[in-house]
Amino acid sequence: MTDASVTVHTEAGIDRIEPELHGHFSEHLGRCIYDGIWHSQSADGDGFREDVMTLLSDLEMPVLRWPGGCFADDYHWEDGVGPREDRPRRRNLFWSQDRSEAPEEPNTFGTDEFLEFCERVGTQPYLATNVGSGDPQEAADWVEYACYDGDTELANRRRENGRDEPYEVPYWGIGNENWGCGGRMSPEQYAREYRRFATYVGSMDNLMVDDDLELIACGFKDHEWNHRFMEEVGQSSWGVEFPLDHLTLHHYYGRTMSVAEADENDYDQFLVEALEMEDHIERIAATIDAFATTRDIGVIIDEWGAWHTEAVAESGLEQPGTVVDALSAAAVLDVFNDHADVMTMSNIAQTVNVLQCLVETEGDEAWARPTYHVFDLYAPHKGNEAVQTSVEAPTRNVGDDELPLVGASASVSDDGETYVTVTNLDTRSTHTVEIGIGGDDVADVDAKVLFEDQEPDLVVDADNADEFTAADLDVSVEDGVLTTELEPSTVAGISIQ
Repeated sequence: MTDASVTVHTEAGIDRIEPELHGHFSEHLGRCIYDGIWHSQSADGDGFREDVMTLLSDLEMPVLRWPGGCFADDYHWEDGVGPREDRPRRRNLFWSQDRSEAPEEPNTFGTDEFLEFCERVGTQPYLATNVGSGDPQEAADWVEYACYDGDTELANRRRENGRDEPYEVPYWGIGNENWGCGGRMSPEQYAREYRRFATYVGSMDNLMVDDDLELIACGFKDHEWNHRFMEEVGQSSWGVEFPLDHLTLHHYYGRTMSVAEADENDYDQFLVEALEMEDHIERIAATIDAFATTRDIGVIIDEWGAWHTEAVAESGLEQPGTVVDALSAAAVLDVFNDHADVMTMSNIAQTVNVLQCLVETEGDEAWARPTYHVFDLYAPHKGNEAVQTSVEAPTRNVGDDELPLVGASASVSDDGETYVTVTNLDTRSTHTVEIGIGGDDVADVDAKVLFEDQEPDLVVDADNADEFTAADLDVSVEDGVLTTELEPSTVAGISIQ
C-alpha cells in the first residue's frame, strides 16, 4: 500500500537548472589540497593525483571554488606563482595543512597549478580574492596575471611561468565571510570595501579581458546583515547601482552531531537542519528582490554540507563519510532544483578529504564517498528545465519542526525526457511511493537506487567503496502512474520517456 505520492507537473516550469548548482569547493585546509589534489605517492610527474583527477573528471563537475574559505583572506596570490623552489613559505592564520596544527602554507600549489587542474578535469574556476588583508590592486593584478593577453609585466610573468595563453576565469569572489574571518566587518563596512574592489576588478570587463567577469559578494545567514549590505552597496555618487552578479551565503549543518554516537533521533534533527537551506535561499532571494530592482542577481550557496563534531582542527576537519550525509546532500539538491529560478551556483564543502568531501584519499588509494554517488545520480538534472512537484508524504515531529519523510524534485530535458529524484528521508522505515507525471503515455522507465540494505551510519573506506554504487530499482507502471518501494535512507533516480 502506497503511503507517499509525488506529482510531477511537467508543464509548470521553474527555470533552467544551471549545471553550476552541482559545484564544488577546495580550500587549503587539512588534506584537501596537499595529499588530496597535489603530491602524494600516486602523484604524476606534474604533482597532480591522477586517481583523484579521474574521479572528478568522471563526475563532470561544472565549477570549482578556490583557495578559500577563510584561507583566502590571509592569502596573497603572488606567493604561489613562479618556480616552486623560489616560493616563500608563509603563515596562514586560519587553517593548517596536512593533519598537523602548523599554520604554514608551502605555496607549492598556487594559481597556475589550480587553473591547470581545472582544465584537466574540465571544470570552470572560481577564484576568491583577499579582501580581509589584501587590497584592490592585488585583486586586479590577479585578474591581469591570469586572464590578460597583452604585453604587461604581469601577463608576461604568466608566460615566463609556462602559460602563454590567458586562462578563462569567469567567477571572482570579492572576499569570504567578511562578517567573520574575512575582517569582522559590519555590512556597511563590507559594502564599501566591496564597491572599492569591484570598481577595479569589474573594470577589467571587455577592456583587459574579452568576457564579462561574474562578481560575487559574500552574504550571511543573518538576513538582516544582507538587508543592510544590499542597501549600502547599491549607493554611489552616480545613483543606485548594484556592482554584483551574485550574492552568497554559507549553510553547514550537523555541527552538534557525532557520527560515531548518533542515533535515529539525531539523524532526524540533522536532516531538518539540512532542509533549512530552503528558508535561507528564499530569504536571501527576497532581500535581493527588495533592493536590486534594476538588475538580476543570482543566489549562490558557495559553502554547504555536513559538519560533524569529528571535524576539528586536530583532524584537519576530516570526518567519516556516511550514508546519512549523502542522504542530506540529496535533500539539498532537491531544494536547489526547486529554486532554479533564483539559484546560479552552489559549492559543497569540500572536494577531497575535508568535511563532506566527495573523494577520499589515503596513501596511494583514492575512492568515491556516498555523496559522490548522489551527485552522479542527480547529474541528469543539470541543464534541464526544473518543473514543479507536489509531494504528499508522512512527516515526523522533530522538536518544533516537522521532517517530511519523502522528498523529490523533477526536471524535463530538451527532448522531453522527465527525470525524477525521490529520497526516502526516513532512516527507520520503508515507504511505497506513487509518481504521477500526467497522462498515460509512459513509454520507457529506467530507475536506479542508492544505499539499499545499508545502514545510515555505514562509513565508506577503501575496502567497501564499491558497495555504494547505484543498483537497478524495480518500478511498476499503470495508467501513467509509477509505483516503487524505497527502503530506509535511499535515493532514487528515475528517467521517464
